[in-house]
Amino acid sequence: MNWKACALAALAALSLLASCGKNEEKAQASASPLPEEAPDGKYPYKRLSTYGFFEGELKALYPAEEVVFYKPASSLFTDYALKSRFVSVPAGEKASISGQQIDFPTGTILIKNFYYPADFRKPEGERRIIETRLLIHEADGWQAYPYLWNEEQTEAVLKVVGAETEVKFVDANGKDQIINYLVPNKNQCKSCHNQSETMAPIGVKIQHLNHALDYGAAKENQLAHWQEKGILEGFEGSEAYPAMINYEDPSQSITDRAMAYLDINCSHCHSAGGPASTSGLFLTFDQSDPLKLGINKTPVAAGKGAGSFTFDVAPGKPDESILTYRMRSTEVGVAMPELGRTTIHEEGVELIRAWIQSLPQ
Repeated sequence: MNWKACALAALAALSLLASCGKNEEKAQASASPLPEEAPDGKYPYKRLSTYGFFEGELKALYPAEEVVFYKPASSLFTDYALKSRFVSVPAGEKASISGQQIDFPTGTILIKNFYYPADFRKPEGERRIIETRLLIHEADGWQAYPYLWNEEQTEAVLKVVGAETEVKFVDANGKDQIINYLVPNKNQCKSCHNQSETMAPIGVKIQHLNHALDYGAAKENQLAHWQEKGILEGFEGSEAYPAMINYEDPSQSITDRAMAYLDINCSHCHSAGGPASTSGLFLTFDQSDPLKLGINKTPVAAGKGAGSFTFDVAPGKPDESILTYRMRSTEVGVAMPELGRTTIHEEGVELIRAWIQSLPQ
């Protein structure tokens, strides 16, 4: 190679090096952490930590004094994710009970964390938090904001466009599992949190919360606990209100367990005020009308979601029922619920199959 060629090669190398340096600077800039932000009350914040919900290491999810843990009797299935839930009511304000509803003051924030243990046989061991969803009661109503946790588990960042992330864990049977977990975008949240075309919470209805929790020193009805903490008024004792059971409790009747499962997983759409009200299928825990439960009822407009079956629920014939057919599917246009899962809830399917099997033909 002559000296001119060497010089040209050297210049090209220097140019490439400079270009790489600029690209590296650009990549570092794009990956730079979010600027600090002040908790000024102008929601939503970009960082979960800005809200001050948790003390100490963020991933420990240890609640601040004004943040109260809660747990519904039954939990919505979300690809086997476990959840921890908290409510933050503004200082000096209280939620109130009106009839069978809980009305929350403006400024209330419902906090739901979705996580997976590394090994479901050790649920209290190592875990990975995937997302935190906030429902904030703003002046013009409830608004939903999803936050995606980083790999280091040190922060969660507002992700209004949603996200997809791969999750690996060992299930309760010791088998390795991989799930492509979907974090919904902000607009998708209303698909489920929809009552009469208005954003509304799902799991903080009286029937979901009217049961006892272990608070360390003693077990106490959590609504009574809220009242003692000064964030609720109007609670007249557990006997004055309906109460749902935990559908995972095998000591309960198959009918009560099935109604609890359908209520928490389906009734936010399949109820009089839900977006699926025109279906005529109302799957609330206290529903007693056989036709509204889908028994010997033909679907209104299920399309391919009906498969080759005639009735929503064919008594004694779970494998000929549209309800279980749609629960067993992950195909778009067939699967129910439409959002919130990419896998089949095998235990839930078996529960509803057992209930349908128990129905007299």
